[in-house]
Amino acid sequence: MEITRQTIVFDAADIDAEADFWSGVFNGRAEGDHHWQVVRCSDGSIPVGVQFAPDHKPVNWPDNPVRSHMDLWVTDIRAAHAKVLGLGAEIIQLAEGEQNFNVYADPSGHPFCLCW
Repeated sequence: MEITRQTIVFDAADIDAEADFWSGVFNGRAEGDHHWQVVRCSDGSIPVGVQFAPDHKPVNWPDNPVRSHMDLWVTDIRAAHAKVLGLGAEIIQLAEGEQNFNVYADPSGHPFCLCW
């Protein structure tokens, strides 16, 4: 089996808000229509896609466990923190003690971490 590309896909009731958020995170641009969009970066890679899911509901983390989430390793946590908040992320949990990650939710409620 030869894998030619991997893309993480998020379900979202508001596909435009979700695609715009991840486009900002990855400094890319959203492409597609009202059912399916991808984020294309300047190097041509497509790190995430967004699929329209009209019944999508945000996860109530940490009360309800999630099955998967994205970790994004950053060189400057202060700048990355400010950027994702400016794009519409919500803080779920800030690092405590020796932890080296903050947990956020994207506009559709998908949890992700900024790690350093």
